[in-house]
Amino acid sequence: MIRLAIRCRAENAELALAQLIELAPTGIEEVRDGDIVEYAVYGPPGEVPTLPDLQVAVGEDLVEVRTTEVADDWQERWKDFHHSMLIGGKIFLRPSWEDTEPHEGATEIVLDPGQAFGTGSHPTTRLCLELLLDLEPAGEFVDLGCGSGVLAIAAAKLGWKPVRGYDFDKLAVEATLANAYANNVAIEVERADLREGLPALAPTVFANLMRPLLLDVAKQFPQDHGVEAIVLSGLLDEEAEEIVVAFAPLGFSEARRVSEGGWTGLRLALA
Repeated sequence: MIRLAIRCRAENAELALAQLIELAPTGIEEVRDGDIVEYAVYGPPGEVPTLPDLQVAVGEDLVEVRTTEVADDWQERWKDFHHSMLIGGKIFLRPSWEDTEPHEGATEIVLDPGQAFGTGSHPTTRLCLELLLDLEPAGEFVDLGCGSGVLAIAAAKLGWKPVRGYDFDKLAVEATLANAYANNVAIEVERADLREGLPALAPTVFANLMRPLLLDVAKQFPQDHGVEAIVLSGLLDEEAEEIVVAFAPLGFSEARRVSEGGWTGLRLALA
């Protein structure tokens, strides 16, 4: 397995990230170390370019590009960093490999992302779940970029129906279906490239994506969208205002903003 990483200063992170989006429209790992941001993608040799370690110019900065081989047992070792967690006192996320008693009164979601992105441990996912608890479950729910199915499964367990999830990554589609089955919920899951068009929407829409994809989503939103509430995340704090402005012409205004570890989640409602 190969890990391709780009490291740069935070002010140039967006430009560096653009270099990786074509390789992995979803599922990019992000690590922050002070003013330095690192983005990485994983894949077998031949699918991820094995570029030599080098530095390239992005804007007025030098960006470090590095490829490394990942140990054969990486798929097991990464589990050591993901543990059960309680969100908002009402949603209990438990990795399938942990035998932990659920919190009394909390909705339990058991997850195994397989090779897909998303264990629920990233701040953007936690922010989305926190904002999900703001809403009264009713009607259809759509998750754009469903990853391993965390948000879609939570919505289904809380009472939304029907629930649909979309992701570009076929491994994410497989993981969401498997996790939905393990959690005894019904979710329709399809592969979709959100850069080329949006699927049918619903009164409640979630999109935990990166800034460039969220801007693409806003541009493709139909004027007669029928969406009453939309939750957006995958954003650095400094990117949030631009996304609020992008969705304003569609009739949305900011209802709530939450932040954790430099990441922001937004809940927009019809004005």
